Amino acid sequence: MKRCRENKRYACLFYSANVLLSLLVTFILSFFLSSSVTLYGVVLDAGSSHTAMYIYKWPADKQNGTGIVTQHSECHVKGGGVSSYAGERGGAGRSLEPCLDQALKDIPKSRHHLTPLYLGATAGMRLLNISKPIESEKILKEVGSKLHTYPFDFRGATILSGQEEGAYGWVTVNYLLENFIKYGFAGHWLSPGRDTVGALDFGGASTQITFETADVVEDKSNVMELRLYGRDYHLYTQSFLCYGRDQVLRRLLAHLVKNQGAGPHVSHPCYPAGFNVSMKLDKVFDSPCTADQMPTPYSPQDPLTVIGTGHYQHCLGNMSKIFSFDRCSFSKCSFDGVFQPNVTGSFMAFSAFFYTHVFLQRTTGITVTSPTLLEGATHTVCNMGYQEMLEKAPDQKGRLQDYCAASVFIQVLMLQGYGFDELSFPRISFQRKAGDTSIGWALGYMLSLSSLLPGESMGLRKALRPEAWAGLIFLFVFLILIVSGYLLLKTCQKKDSDSII
Repeated sequence: MKRCRENKRYACLFYSANVLLSLLVTFILSFFLSSSVTLYGVVLDAGSSHTAMYIYKWPADKQNGTGIVTQHSECHVKGGGVSSYAGERGGAGRSLEPCLDQALKDIPKSRHHLTPLYLGATAGMRLLNISKPIESEKILKEVGSKLHTYPFDFRGATILSGQEEGAYGWVTVNYLLENFIKYGFAGHWLSPGRDTVGALDFGGASTQITFETADVVEDKSNVMELRLYGRDYHLYTQSFLCYGRDQVLRRLLAHLVKNQGAGPHVSHPCYPAGFNVSMKLDKVFDSPCTADQMPTPYSPQDPLTVIGTGHYQHCLGNMSKIFSFDRCSFSKCSFDGVFQPNVTGSFMAFSAFFYTHVFLQRTTGITVTSPTLLEGATHTVCNMGYQEMLEKAPDQKGRLQDYCAASVFIQVLMLQGYGFDELSFPRISFQRKAGDTSIGWALGYMLSLSSLLPGESMGLRKALRPEAWAGLIFLFVFLILIVSGYLLLKTCQKKDSDSII
């Protein structure tokens, strides 16, 4: 009986020692995992209609990873885009202050000086650079000076080309979907074995299409070659300046004014019946996108009243006139003489594509997943009166008049322009975010400029830093030796007691 009790006691001691060992290892692992330093990056997306600030974060020991960088927070600047402050000294810089002040709070103070800060301006500034290059340069210097006053690592303010904007959007989409490479459970970086996804962006002053293609791209200005994680990507990318949502609406109104004469009244078939608005002519023609339609004689302060008539077919006919489908010097074109290979694979449509898609579903009950459904939903919205629209979407009161035109534009752009059909259109996903991260060019821009996307393939990679693993191994071995010594001591004591008996 005594020997049985002794065996149970030693078994209990052995079990307790193992539990203690497991708890200590778990504690050490948790310590090293939690001690990983978090780094941050800030991108200011200076768009044509407004500026948005995105703060990203990632573990410092996984800087070259994918699926690692996530969005920490975002802030939307009140007022127009930085280009709208042309001629207003100091206005563009001051407009950014509330969001920059938020960044000071969102990012730990100890990380401020390590946080890269970028500002990228898009089509609004590209247009200003065309019409008023001196003003454009002044705004860039002004916002640069403002950003230098904050304790971040300011990396510059620049105007992105349309091709860069499209390519960075494509990088963002595929990075968030982990289509490049992903981290496996066993500590290896693995190829996901699936195709990349094309990117469709619809901003305020331009729209972009970017996708991977095996076809020969006949116009070399549309070619983008990327090498990421040891793989080459052959991209087609095209940006259409003056085809963003705000500029399209302006161009459509300019077309109507020109066709109906520059009188004080013009009927608008894309505005809902029951909606009227008054403005000055300069609101229509004060843009490089509408300068060629300016009437003569032209007085910027002349009044104009726009009267909505809400007629789908007339809206479609007038919207189609801002595209040119009758000239092409390549084997195939989208519109305006621009080469485009056939669309292939899946696509993600974001920005104004997403918001228009949501509005159509909300007001018509139609989930747009095919060309037929897109035409049906657009037809329904365009034939709604203003009051009916207001009842269905009261929170969109300031934008209701523009949804018919935006929907018709998307219909013409995607079906006639890009060439999506009954087979390819259902492969378009309309999204605003992937997980908690907003989709756009900003993340791809930061990833590229921060070298967070390696050009070559990554080999074996541990989840912890090497020094962390070394520490863990040392402590693990040390604990095993202690426990083994303890058990050995108890065994010897037992034998001594047995010999005495």
